[in-house]
Amino acid sequence: MITTRSGRLNSRHVSREPAIHRYALGQSVRLKASFNTVPQSGEIYQITGRLPARGDSLQYRIRSETERYERMATEDNIEPVRVSRDDEDAALLKRTFGNGQGTKA
Repeated sequence: MITTRSGRLNSRHVSREPAIHRYALGQSVRLKASFNTVPQSGEIYQITGRLPARGDSLQYRIRSETERYERMATEDNIEPVRVSRDDEDAALLKRTFGNGQGTKA
């Protein structure tokens, strides 16, 4: 007697639904501490781009105002930061007018 094996015996159901990014462009985030990395004194990053999933976790491009380059971080390695309205206003003023150079009272 000859038996045939169906490829379905060992196959797992794979969801074809697109993954949804949790963080929005421009949102402030912080890197989580892990066993092999220590975040730099709570450095705050902004989401600059959304990337496809890597394994089970979506990826983002992030950038800090103190660095000249972007980083890649997976969604499970970042956490949202609540920035007060005063902090956002101060950051906007600094980006717009610098450190007050060129203006006199």
